[in-house]
Amino acid sequence: MKLILIHKKSAHLRDADNGSSPLLRFALCSRPIADVILSGLSRCLPWDNNRASFSRSSAKRSARKTIYAIPEEWGIELRGLRDRSGAPRRAFFDADPNIIFYRENEPIPCEFADGTERHQTADSWFLISNGRFATETDRAFLERVLAGVEADVMGANVEPELQGEQERVRLTTEGRIAGFRRLYSDSAQFAPVPTDWPHHLFVRTNVLNRVFADRALPQSFSTFLERCRSNALTLSSISVGGTVLDLGTEDGLLDFCRTALAKARSSELEIRDSNTISRDSRLVGKVLLGNNIRIGPNVVIVGPTIISDNVKIERGAIINSAVIGSQVRVSENQHVQNCIVKGPRSDSGHSIQPQGERSKHISYPRYDSGPPTGEQGPFRTWPRLSYARCFKRIVDCFAAVIALILFAPLIPLVALAIKLTSPGPVFYKDTRQGLHGKAFQCLKFRTMVAGADKIQEKLRVVSQVDGPQFKIADDPRISTVGRFLRETYIDEIPQFFNVLLGQMSIVGPRPSPESENTLCPFWRDARLSIRPGITGLWQVYRTRQPMKDFQEWIHYDIEYVRNLSLRMDLWVCWRTTRKLLGNFIGQF
Repeated sequence: MKLILIHKKSAHLRDADNGSSPLLRFALCSRPIADVILSGLSRCLPWDNNRASFSRSSAKRSARKTIYAIPEEWGIELRGLRDRSGAPRRAFFDADPNIIFYRENEPIPCEFADGTERHQTADSWFLISNGRFATETDRAFLERVLAGVEADVMGANVEPELQGEQERVRLTTEGRIAGFRRLYSDSAQFAPVPTDWPHHLFVRTNVLNRVFADRALPQSFSTFLERCRSNALTLSSISVGGTVLDLGTEDGLLDFCRTALAKARSSELEIRDSNTISRDSRLVGKVLLGNNIRIGPNVVIVGPTIISDNVKIERGAIINSAVIGSQVRVSENQHVQNCIVKGPRSDSGHSIQPQGERSKHISYPRYDSGPPTGEQGPFRTWPRLSYARCFKRIVDCFAAVIALILFAPLIPLVALAIKLTSPGPVFYKDTRQGLHGKAFQCLKFRTMVAGADKIQEKLRVVSQVDGPQFKIADDPRISTVGRFLRETYIDEIPQFFNVLLGQMSIVGPRPSPESENTLCPFWRDARLSIRPGITGLWQVYRTRQPMKDFQEWIHYDIEYVRNLSLRMDLWVCWRTTRKLLGNFIGQF
């Protein structure tokens, strides 16, 4: 079970109203904005509603339940609203059994906590979320973190700085750049126990009866902490990577509503019978309407937009990506864009403009269905029917089949020579990163003694190349047969199987392990935009000059990704063939 607690006051961001959240109060007292917020908050929980925390079937049903706790006076305010005829408006809160109300300075009633009493275990959690913040985290990652926590109560704050695919600059005390920190995946770290309610609070179900004294939860976080300590409960706190929106701010609430609408189904955006919409008006995109809305002629409403009850929009008005509160009148020819209109009457004039640059830069959180279709985060993309994205793969498969047919008589002879001259397997498998960083097992004929990778670190001090790669002349780990296979590039024949499996290409950047790619972020993002190749621009153009090899590697990989074409691939294949023939003849 989960509890989403809407706090009347919060120390996270104090507003003029003594720490309260007037904007969030406005949103929860306006329908259908409140519907969007409550349903959206339940989807943003870091604990999947479809994941049961208990073992028995009855407890599983209870674990899926989400309860909302809202200040009582906010509900009273909603019940006091009246429609245009003057009749009391029915509060939709009253019809929802999953919503409870609490009074200020009194414990929050939590009778529902008794429902889990018979199934309390030490390895399951009860979740209390701060309803002011909408967060998104990697749930599988957070689940692994929770599995290693031994505390009875754990607070979790979501920090965007710990999110994957981020860079942070490290500066010296003089303001000079000391280095960069690059995170390739979300991370978590221990943090001091907060002084106010964190974004999420996890309580083990076997200690609920000590946390919820008399089936009630204290409103004050300091009182909650004191209760835990007086009951000898261990507390811990972490910061975890993810996205967070503060619904107590206009930017956060607006972005959250837009995101929730973008994910809504068309059937949820119904037009109610009580609304009057002129035939000359147009609704474009996802627009959510409340009750008793009057839309005049030549009005254009562009989604994602939410319009609350009892709103009048006059002739020629334009509303674009906005949230309109109850009892608002949008004047004739007025333009409302990228903002929230709360008041009972809009200001006269031609436009309500957003503050700052929000209309130009809209930050959508990660739970908004990810990047647009076709994009792959930081990696370069090509059109669907381009050579790089479509025809290159066809050419690769055709060339790999021909190569394997031509080398088929040679493969068993090479395998026999390796077995007879060196103990160990015929093939060497190493984990490399392929397209968009996906790991795969790169195949080669084994050219070194078994366990050579464990000896490499001891020999790194005599490496003759710069950067993360390793190379020394007369490497003692290479066998006699292996040296011949390397000089003639016969050891790379098994990589044609990687090509057929879609893990590699004939031409592309050298397949590298993650430990090498992480040392140069922008280079990594470029080279992982395409499949690694058996041969490539760097392999045929490298000069092997001292302390320049890594720089050439970066240069030629980026040059290849930037100018990828069929002509370049044919040129690289031609240069590689000449080099292979020259090296093979040079062995005799």
